Amino acid sequence: MNRLLQFACAAVALFAAAAPADAALNVFACEPEWASLVSELGGDKVDVFTATTGRQDPHQIQARPALIARLRKADLAVCTGAELEIGWMPVLLRQAANAKVQPGKPGFFAAAEQVQLKEIPTRLDRAEGDIHAAGNPHIQTDPRNMVLVAQALTPRLVEVDRANAEFYLQRGQDFVTKMTASIERWQAAAAPLRGQAVLTYHRSWIYLLDWLGLRSVGEIEPKPGVPPSSGYLAELLAAIPARKPRIIIYAGYEEPRAPQFVGEKSGLPAVQLPFTVGGTDEAKDVFGFYDDTIRRLVAAMKPAP
Repeated sequence: MNRLLQFACAAVALFAAAAPADAALNVFACEPEWASLVSELGGDKVDVFTATTGRQDPHQIQARPALIARLRKADLAVCTGAELEIGWMPVLLRQAANAKVQPGKPGFFAAAEQVQLKEIPTRLDRAEGDIHAAGNPHIQTDPRNMVLVAQALTPRLVEVDRANAEFYLQRGQDFVTKMTASIERWQAAAAPLRGQAVLTYHRSWIYLLDWLGLRSVGEIEPKPGVPPSSGYLAELLAAIPARKPRIIIYAGYEEPRAPQFVGEKSGLPAVQLPFTVGGTDEAKDVFGFYDDTIRRLVAAMKPAP
């Protein structure tokens, strides 16, 4: 909140004489969580296009002509960064040839640069699977990171659309206030989860687990991005009694067969979480995303009647 307030006085004074906007700011959002955040901050001043959906793996996107066309007319691109989009965003940026949204320009915003990344590898070896050199990029599963990103994205909106500076600053303050209150509510609802052990399909939940105090005791993938073999699943099932997880977590875009198989054989609930906005029917916006995540986790942890 303080960062926004400090920015407000300088921004309003600097941009007070700016000409009124003639059209909505065109924003290209790489993932649904950032599209939702931009909509919260920008309201009717922004026209947001989302390159991916909550049912897609953000690592595995094709640089389609339709995406190139959208990026070509964008005033601002908002992506996760930290190599999450390394397989497709560089191609889009090159093919779109839009100088405004190139990395290093005000029109390119990387959310991962606004937070302290976890799991930064000390050794890079592709034999270890799909490893991100910059650290784990899946920051959106912790709403506290959403606050940090919003506090940095608000002044960026002001920078690229000076005519609406006061509007963005007010929306930014309102968002942080609402999100901060929501975090307190979610943490209270999730208090029974603290200290519980879980299995995950992919190593993508570290920020969620850290926020809620959950413990990971293994992944269904033997290595990040590597599908499990029958032999590995047998080893995992044999280890489950000693590790004592309560539930299995997998994302809305992930293939459910392996986690459901492990759940059936072990007697553990296999819980599909939205992972982002649109990952489940209930996760319609950034607040619904966290609402549904907490609801599903708490329901799955309740003992059977």
